[in-house]
Amino acid sequence: MSNKTTQQFRTLILLTLFIICVLFIWHVPSHANAQSDQGAIISPGNSSSPIQFDKQVFSWTDRVNITIYAPDYNSDPNLIDTIGDTQDNPINVCTTGHCIRYKLVETGPNTGIFSGYIDLTGDPSQKGSVGIDGNGENPSGTMSTYDPICGPTDGMLPSTGNDGISVSFEYSRDQTVTGSALIRWNIGQIQWLQPNYPSNGQGVLQIVDPDMSLDPDSISKFDTSVWSDSDSGGTKVTMTETSAGSGIFQGTVDFDTQYPSSGNRLHVSDVDTVTGEYIDRTLPPPYSSTAQLQLLATTTIGTILPPLERVPISNARMIDSTGKILYEAMTGQQVQIASDVTNKVNSDQAFAYLVQIQDNNGITLSLTWITGSLLPNQNMSLSQSWTPKSSGTYTAQIFVWQGVTNPNALSPPLTLQIPVS
Repeated sequence: MSNKTTQQFRTLILLTLFIICVLFIWHVPSHANAQSDQGAIISPGNSSSPIQFDKQVFSWTDRVNITIYAPDYNSDPNLIDTIGDTQDNPINVCTTGHCIRYKLVETGPNTGIFSGYIDLTGDPSQKGSVGIDGNGENPSGTMSTYDPICGPTDGMLPSTGNDGISVSFEYSRDQTVTGSALIRWNIGQIQWLQPNYPSNGQGVLQIVDPDMSLDPDSISKFDTSVWSDSDSGGTKVTMTETSAGSGIFQGTVDFDTQYPSSGNRLHVSDVDTVTGEYIDRTLPPPYSSTAQLQLLATTTIGTILPPLERVPISNARMIDSTGKILYEAMTGQQVQIASDVTNKVNSDQAFAYLVQIQDNNGITLSLTWITGSLLPNQNMSLSQSWTPKSSGTYTAQIFVWQGVTNPNALSPPLTLQIPVS
């Protein structure tokens, strides 16, 4: 073999070895995602911080779950280790103006992941004597005392509705890691669980507001107002948290067509609108701490009919005094503008029947009405009189409203052309 061929062969071998080394290094897991001998992942995942919270934003009385990825403190693969319990590597948990020393425990043997939680306890001075419910109810504002260190689950810190929580861990003499999250009040939400309820049935009102859940270990309650078209004064309903710390509150309302409102019983009539109210007194910025917001939710009672289908009108016609249909009127002749109405709901329905006469220029010459009440499913022929003073072509517009001063339409209007000679 010539020297030239030998040199080419050596070069090829060296190049092959280099490629193998590169491929080997490329396939080796990085230290950040390495696993222990037992297979426990000790990576903090996609986050750049080894300190993690279960939420990005907390309410002022939330439970805050804290996790720290600290594989270097997995000192014994067979035991559950603790961090933050020495002076050399302290953990501090703070809100504005309040701090406590804390310790966390390993989630299991050989994981290198440490966890625990603290409870935020609010700041009762923010709402003062009015309280979150208008009756003086407030969070406790309790702060833990430690001897010498709290944790991993007995910590309590006061907080405001516009605050933050931070955790710092002295990982080593030269490195302190930190993590933080916001504390903010929320705008509540209110709704009926159904858009319609039977007239003697039961309705469920729901309010969602984490700010009203004052203790993650107990069920919170407060009262709110409900009223109907038949009883504008209404009643108070107790809203009870569905589970401790959920921030979801529900109250049951018994609808009754016979008896007056009392307790959780609300007097209603068929086709009533029922309104639930929530006064939110814990609002996030830019609202001030003393601001409040009225939130409303409505449902209907009885037969589900669109408003314009409750009392339909039909068969618009012009008749004389004997009931005979006229196709043309004479100047000075009194005529009746008549039509038929039907009550489609299963209860009495008050109404106003209006007839408006306009000339061919759209100028209103006459507007008359009658009021009354229809029994359930009752049919009735209604009419209003008019006497034309000159010849021409006129237009009658016929309306059915809930009342003259309550112009909620119960049917689409009808029009009738009236030729006069």
